[in-house]
Amino acid sequence: MAKASNTEKAVKPNVFMRIGLFIKQIIDELRKVVTPSAKELFFWSLAVFIFVLLLMALVTGMDFGLGKLVLWVFG
Repeated sequence: MAKASNTEKAVKPNVFMRIGLFIKQIIDELRKVVTPSAKELFFWSLAVFIFVLLLMALVTGMDFGLGKLVLWVFG
């Protein structure tokens, strides 16, 4: 048998109400954001910079090492 006809469908709000709700949720989330102090921002930036330098060194070393290995094997 088919579903009973008296079951209610989930009513979807119209497009303008959904856009309004979306914007309200964005504003609510932006109010939760904590802005770092200048000192915190500096040290986080420094940490990211050092991490990127370490990864660059790792990739450079792997590139150099694998290049030498390929030249040794096929050279």
